Formats: sequence, structure tokens, C-alpha cells
Amino acid sequence: MIIKSLELSDYRNYETLSIDFDPGTNILFGDNAQGKTNILEAIYQSATTKSHKGSKDKEIIRFGKNESHIRAVIEKENTETRIDMHLRSSGSKGIAIDGQKIKKAADLLGLLNIVFFSPEDLGIIKNGPGERRRFADMELCQLDGFYLYNLNNYNKIINQRNKLLKDMYFNPDLRETLNIWDSQLISFGSKIIERRTSFAEQISEIIKEYHKKLSGGKEEIVVKYEPDVTIDEYASKMESSRDRDISAKMTTTGPHRDDFSFMINDVDVRKFGSQGQQRTAALSLKLSEIELMKKVTNDTPVLLLDDVLSELDSNRQNYLLDSIGDIQTIITCTGLDEFVNDNFKIDKTFKVSDGLVEVI
Repeated sequence: MIIKSLELSDYRNYETLSIDFDPGTNILFGDNAQGKTNILEAIYQSATTKSHKGSKDKEIIRFGKNESHIRAVIEKENTETRIDMHLRSSGSKGIAIDGQKIKKAADLLGLLNIVFFSPEDLGIIKNGPGERRRFADMELCQLDGFYLYNLNNYNKIINQRNKLLKDMYFNPDLRETLNIWDSQLISFGSKIIERRTSFAEQISEIIKEYHKKLSGGKEEIVVKYEPDVTIDEYASKMESSRDRDISAKMTTTGPHRDDFSFMINDVDVRKFGSQGQQRTAALSLKLSEIELMKKVTNDTPVLLLDDVLSELDSNRQNYLLDSIGDIQTIITCTGLDEFVNDNFKIDKTFKVSDGLVEVI
């Protein structure tokens, strides 16, 4: 799978942009704050409907404008597909595939599979559980339409239940309706727990080899899923936590409170690992994400590296670049020295300066 071209209109700092990518390694270089990351963000949004930064559509639209457009042409098995996305400052976005409008994001996810690696991803290991859940969710939503369906419904019900818990402060009789929401929450939540369990097992099996090589065979890493509640005890815990939920005015039990741990030689690297170990674990995790996508989809994802090489030492840089293989890769950086010095193969180079992109 590759992305052949990208066109932008009033997207971030781009009034217009048209760029054709090579199937191999593409470098976008230039000073900071020139628009390199915005290109990767648009590609990511074409694949997932969302910004990797969590930005809202109205924040992405070019200043002073009311709407923005993205057009991406992808190729899979010698067949081209066009993705059009229309962002609006007010109202929901419009999405079309080959000119046909789609109603649900689920119809887009999986069409273009992306692995995005940025300096912020180095915090997946050491930061709070929300980042680890987000990593797992974004991976699973690209790979499994049923997971996306269950997650969307679960989140909707959580929001509705939390609103009900707040309303109960003024109308205690509403407590009788909690059973309806709880049964739905348990149904969708149990499916999320089940899928996250298998995901942790899959990623743990893959990550071992990468981490072993990166650590020179000295360390063994295991990914463990830490559910807030098991499927067997879900119903009883929801019932026993009701008074606490009513007091807190929020749902305190369920997979929205899950976590994942990374154990190196049986030690939790988040709590006790060095910064070097945490970075190695994050790099191993991203490489595992690529491998898992290959296995599940029988195809290669597009790899986006956003200025991440500057955050890695030379050994980790070389290992990452050597591991890319036959994957289409788009890399942003401030200079080309690191690639030239290492004689790394570059297929196409773009210079980005103040919202203008030129091939060099």
C-alpha cells in the first residue's frame, strides 16, 4: 500500500498544496514551523478522520477561512482509490471515497493504514494510561471494524451515563434507569476487553524480538494488559460501584480506565526503567505495530516519521532505518546530514519553507 499524492486547500498554513510521493523513502526537510508536520497530519487524517494531535477540525482550517479540503490518492494492488475530506469550521466533516459520500468513519478506516511515529510517542511508555489506551485504540480501529463499532458505542453510552449521574443530583428517581445503561455498557465493554486482551498477546509476541535485538540480547520485554475489570466480574463491580459513581457523578469502572504495562526482565519500565530503556521500548513498540499490521492486513502500512530521528541516538536511528524495508516512508527532519552521512537511500526529497514545497 502506498500514498501516491496529496492535495490540500486551506489546510493549516497551506493555501494550496499538490505533492506526489515516491513509493519508497520520502524526505521532507526544512526549518521548524514551516509546515512539514502539517503534511503528515493531513495524511494521518485521510486514514483515520482524526488529527494525530487531537486537534479539532476548526483548529486545522487555515486562519480566516471557513473550510478546508484534503485529497489523497492511494494505491493498493495496482488499484487507485481517491479519498476526499471536507473540513468545516462548523458542522461535521464530509468524506467521499472515489466520489461516493460515506456516512460513517468505519467505512474509511482500514482503507489506508498508517503507522505514525513522533517524539510524543516516546511518552507512550512513561506517561499516563490514557496514552497507552489511545495507542491500542488507534491500532485496533484501523485493523478491526468491529472494535471501532464497539468502542464508539461504549464511549457514547459512557457519556450518556455520566450525564445521567449528574442529572440524578437534581432528580434522584433517575437511579432506576441506570440498569438500562449498565447492561449496554457491559455488553460493549466486554467486547473491548476481549479484543484488547488478544491485542496485548499479539503485540507482546512481536515486540520481544525487536527489543532483544535493540538491547543486544540483554533484555526481554513483555506487554501486559491491565484491565480495570474482568469480564466475569464486570456486572457485579458495576453494581457495587453505583454509590461511588453517583457521588463522583461519573462512571468509575470499565475499560475506559484500562492500562497496559511494559515489563523488562520482570521490572515495570514505566516506573523503574531508565530513559534509554523507555525509548527503546517505545521504538520496539512502533516497529511491532508495523509488523502486526503486515500480518493482519497482508499488506504494508505507510510509515510517517515526524522528526523522531533527532530524538534517537545513532544506534536506534540506524536500527529504525534498517528495519523500514519495503515500506513507503515519509520522514520529516530539519536537515539531510544524518541521511547523507549514513549513506541512507533517499528516493525523493522535498524542501518545505513557509507553506511552500519543492522537489530537490
